[in-house]
Amino acid sequence: MTHYDVIVLGLGGMGSAAAYRLARRGQRVLGVDQFAPVHNRGSSHGGSRITRQAYLEGPEYVPLLLRAHELWADLERDSGRRLFTRCGGIMVGTAGSRTITGSVASARAFGIPHELLDAAEIRRRFPTLAPSADEVALYEPGAGLVSPEGSVAAHLQLAARCGAELHHEEKVFTWSTMVGGVRVGTSHSYYTADRLVLCPGAWAGELLRDFGVEFTVRRQVQYWFAPSGGVAGFRQHPVYLWEGDGYTFYGFPAHNAPADGVKVAFHTGGRACTPDGIDRTVSAEEVHEIATVVERHLPTLPGAFLRAATCMYTDTADESFVVAPHPDEERVVLACGFSGHGFKFAPVIGEIVADLVIDGATAHPIARFDPARLLA
Repeated sequence: MTHYDVIVLGLGGMGSAAAYRLARRGQRVLGVDQFAPVHNRGSSHGGSRITRQAYLEGPEYVPLLLRAHELWADLERDSGRRLFTRCGGIMVGTAGSRTITGSVASARAFGIPHELLDAAEIRRRFPTLAPSADEVALYEPGAGLVSPEGSVAAHLQLAARCGAELHHEEKVFTWSTMVGGVRVGTSHSYYTADRLVLCPGAWAGELLRDFGVEFTVRRQVQYWFAPSGGVAGFRQHPVYLWEGDGYTFYGFPAHNAPADGVKVAFHTGGRACTPDGIDRTVSAEEVHEIATVVERHLPTLPGAFLRAATCMYTDTADESFVVAPHPDEERVVLACGFSGHGFKFAPVIGEIVADLVIDGATAHPIARFDPARLLA
């Protein structure tokens, strides 16, 4: 039986990046995922994810975003895939909203290029948008979108090129530590390694039952519409995040139109589910709800409904990540609980995980992600 340096459980956005960064640094890596490569059963799918650096969630995230931006470029170069589209990003809300105050604070703290726009300027610059008189926006020209499927495929491609052994359609049932290493049991076999990385996405609660941190899984839906006025106005269009009265939604340009239409989704809400029991049928009522909200703010967008797809947010109590050594198992590193805003960090999370596995520490600022904050 082969004994590995490290086993990575989960090969989605974070696990694929971790497998690549570990293999690139000379580790004998086994990566295991219960689904086929680049699947749509978890959270790393849907054709597009927003990436931004004027980060409303807090300035402490910005150094990681700056490094992730460098690594997206490296990943494109090394894989030969186009992954990042710079189209600008606009964050809209009232002047006192978290979306505006948080974005402005991060932009100013790190000198992220940005502009502040009033309602009239928003309408002039971006005629698809219809803000109310009391709404303002932060426009970030360096923001854009990344391809989740393309990014996972690129990381897997490069991991394999660096010698990683990748097993797909193999479900993990158990893991444990032992003297000198770890042991993992799957639907196919048992494996041993010096160390273990857990990147289980929505299955974090299942693989970390006794951990003490609660991971709440929420069902979310991504929608695609054909705009009533055609896609032309959405081709050269920024990504956007819009905080309304009791909801936040986000959307993208027509980067794959007309075949794919224009994508939009709620960031807030979503009903609790389990990853194996999620209802993947999207109701007419759900389509009507998103269309009604979006029409208030982008009047031409919700024309003809094209399709929808479910995904999952795996939330911690404070909606921040868990990226750290397991507090009770020194041979185990955790990367989970990304709470619906983590994908843009994927390449730097892979780098951090490799640091933690190989060096036992990282120079990246990850104190906010220590699970101790959730275990008190």
